[in-house]
Formats: sequence, structure tokens, C-alpha cells
Amino acid sequence: MSLHDDAVLVLKGYEDQAELRDLYLEHLAAHPDGVYKPCEAGHVTGSALVIDPVGRRVLLTLHRKLGMWLQMGGHCEPGDTTMADVALREAREESGIEHGLALVPGGPVRLDRHPIPAPCNWHLDVQYAALAPAGAVAGISEESLDVRWFPYEEVASVADTSVVLLLEATLARLDAAG
Repeated sequence: MSLHDDAVLVLKGYEDQAELRDLYLEHLAAHPDGVYKPCEAGHVTGSALVIDPVGRRVLLTLHRKLGMWLQMGGHCEPGDTTMADVALREAREESGIEHGLALVPGGPVRLDRHPIPAPCNWHLDVQYAALAPAGAVAGISEESLDVRWFPYEEVASVADTSVVLLLEATLARLDAAG
């Protein structure tokens, strides 16, 4: 199965944000290359909020190009086979936590579509959450200016609304799982 096919299956199984989910599916139906950066109509990306529920904190990266505190994430690459793989690879690369990250069960937590400069135009982000192992030590990647753990209650003061909504959805998913 191709990454494109996996993205379609993942999105068809995602039950929230119906209007946005349908927009993603329409994009993929119209663009066989819609998961990769060269697609100028926009492209699907994968991200993961790295969370430590025991310490009640999240790991954010200060994005080098945007100068914003964000979850870990980025572009799909030719070797990726699933959207979950994309999110987990990006989480490992950008957090510096090479072992022990595990995606929160249940598939994507949220979707977030945001404009980016031409020629690409749009990121159609499929957002997951990843549990950090106990005692995880983060490291700065070349895509980041910094990485830092933030207590849940501080996220809204450093990050934009999309990150706050991702944290809220992640916490709701974790609460529902018990």
C-alpha cells in the first residue's frame, strides 16, 4: 500500500472535523502526489505532540524558520509507508528522543490546515500525539532553535491556537482511554 493510500484510509477512519477531513480527502483524490512537498496545490504533512502525562508537560520545538513554538512535524518522505510512520519519524528527529516514543492509540488526534508560502500554498497536517518514555532527554535538531518541556498550563502562553487545540484534544483522548 502506498503512503497516499494509507493517508486516504486514515482520513476515512477519522471521525472528527468532518468538513476539514473531507477537504483533505478531496485534495488526495485530485492529487496523486498530494502527500509530497512538490505538490503545489498543497501537501499532507504529519506531526506529533510529544507528551509526558506523568510530568503533565509537552515538548515543543522553536521552529527555525517560523520562530514559533510548535509540535514536532514535517513533510512526508518517499520511504514513509504510513501517516503514523511520518508522525513518529518527525517526532524522533525533531525531539532528539530516538527510542521509546509511542503514538497514543486511536490514530490522528486532530487535523490542521494552514497556509504556507508559494509555491506549495498549503500544509494539510495530520496530527498525532506521542507518549514520551520516562526520563526522556530531548535534543535540538537542525530544524529547531530550541526544544523545551512546557507544563500544560503554560502552552497557551507560548504557542499558537493550533498547538493549544492539539493539546486539548490529546488530553481528552488520554482521559477517555483512562
